[in-house]
Amino acid sequence: MKAIVYKSNAGSTAQYASILGHELGLPVYCLEEAQRRLSPNVELLYLGWVMAGKVKGYEKLRNRYKILAVCAVGMGQTGSQIKEIREKNTIPEETQVFTLQGNFDIEKLHGIYKMMMKLMVKTAGKSLAQKKDRTPEEEDLLEMMQNRQSRVKTENLAQMLAWYRRAR
Repeated sequence: MKAIVYKSNAGSTAQYASILGHELGLPVYCLEEAQRRLSPNVELLYLGWVMAGKVKGYEKLRNRYKILAVCAVGMGQTGSQIKEIREKNTIPEETQVFTLQGNFDIEKLHGIYKMMMKLMVKTAGKSLAQKKDRTPEEEDLLEMMQNRQSRVKTENLAQMLAWYRRAR
């Protein structure tokens, strides 16, 4: 393993990449920097933020580097939606997939994503707030939308770190 590469929009993915770099002693590069500095076929871990099930930046790197694991950072709870992420991004079976819950702060989003999430909060957030029998996952999502609490935690990386240490 040579590096950790990430693509972040609002900062959660960058935070996770930084934590991983520290924990594993690997250099960390944003996607653009990695493309300039890393040779093709280098083994790496990739972290990308999720939008509509797609891991941003993964498709751009998948044929250039040997991606051993993909960490998808989104609003869903850590460890959820792995099958969907793998299928939607056509991630090969030999590549590990992990999902990590990121933060939700509309003010940190950029461009069209900020507009889209504002609309989502108005519609889905309102509907979720009015729902009487919310699941624990729905409660967590509503709390994220309303309170902007941080979800980036080292403990969310436990499964990924355990896999990495076994694979070395």
